[in-house]
Amino acid sequence: MSTIRNFFPGGNTSKGFYSYYDYIIEQDANRIFVLKGGPGVGKSSIMKKIGKHLNNIGYAVEYHHCSSDNNSLDGIVIPKLRVAMVDGTAPHIVDPKNPGAVDEIVNMGDFWDKDKVEEKKEEILSVNSEVSKCFKRAYKFLMASRPIVEDIIEKNSESMIFGKVNLAVNEFISEIFMGSPYSDKKGKIRHLFGSAYTPNGHIEYTESILSNAAKVYGIKGDYGTGKTTVLEKIFYSAIERGLDVEVLHTPLIPEKIESVYIKDIKVGITISDAFKDKNNTLNLNQYINNNIIDKYREKIEEDRKLVNELIARAIENLKEAKSLHDKLEKFYIPNMNFNDVDYLEKELINRILKYDK
Repeated sequence: MSTIRNFFPGGNTSKGFYSYYDYIIEQDANRIFVLKGGPGVGKSSIMKKIGKHLNNIGYAVEYHHCSSDNNSLDGIVIPKLRVAMVDGTAPHIVDPKNPGAVDEIVNMGDFWDKDKVEEKKEEILSVNSEVSKCFKRAYKFLMASRPIVEDIIEKNSESMIFGKVNLAVNEFISEIFMGSPYSDKKGKIRHLFGSAYTPNGHIEYTESILSNAAKVYGIKGDYGTGKTTVLEKIFYSAIERGLDVEVLHTPLIPEKIESVYIKDIKVGITISDAFKDKNNTLNLNQYINNNIIDKYREKIEEDRKLVNELIARAIENLKEAKSLHDKLEKFYIPNMNFNDVDYLEKELINRILKYDK
């Protein structure tokens, strides 16, 4: 069986729902199938089945998970064939950018009993409204946590001995790129999430994402110690050398970075606790001036508890939204013709395999 890698293309963040959908696959791909249809029509199921079949016959597959339900898929990618299949419904509405040439819509609404679904109109509208309220409340808690995180960042940043940090970072970057010359090729950047806040809590796929890495470096440090700055320097250094890079962002503050994977040299750099090899770890906490930070420790601990509580409240609301979404599915599932969906699955597999040239 070939490699399976797992990502989140979107996340529930302090800026609301944040999408990196445009980076699931390049726009000049061989084919992008955009699935349309309501909850429970089988969009995730058909992607799982197609992905499993293709992986079983030897293709590497990327599974792009839904942050509103990490057990559901928002997309799959078959890198070798340069083919993707994505859920094009809200909140990550996707419409063809190059209709017919690259993208095409697959309307799974063609397989439901329109009259029976319409009979449930009032219930569907009511539940959808409640789902929306749950997400709004979840995002308010995540938004409320951001200024508290920024307070921790300010206090730690004030305490950093950045002269020593710069020396250590330069050595760290030199080691990563040892033997990697500059080229005239332009490196590509791909932005996604490696973890997300979901109804099941904080779910992380870093080990899966870096599963192809020959070497993984760790970065340890609290908020404000410069982890994102280091990771930015690393991926810009890679791009300057003409290397392709995947940049994985943090779930709370999507501008910040938790991992970088340099595909061409198979090197990963991450803040994830999943990788704890101390021999390959840059510990930024050692450059905190204790004489300065000591006066803030109590306040930082207070802030940290508050952030964790707000995130927990957000997750509670995501759970409630998921429970309501499950009710929505019950309005559609009994009214679907899944025999036709099974036929569609086989047809799509055959079409995808035509790109193996």
